Amino acid sequence: MDWKQHISTDPGILHGVACFTGTRIPVTVVLDNLADGAQPADLLRQYPALRTEQIQAALGYAAELARERIVPTPA
Repeated sequence: MDWKQHISTDPGILHGVACFTGTRIPVTVVLDNLADGAQPADLLRQYPALRTEQIQAALGYAAELARERIVPTPA
């Protein structure tokens, strides 16, 4: 999955927050919902402009961020 085909930033849209290309849906909305236990089908119902491949792209984006940045975790 090449998430770069589905996620973009534009300073004129939501102050440059990473969104799904062609929408104003921030990637963090999808990731936060998935982390809280939402199912992809739930997200697709809640956000009609969202597509399945964009949800997969969000996971790929998060995985790449996790590789690039060390986040402190409790011992």
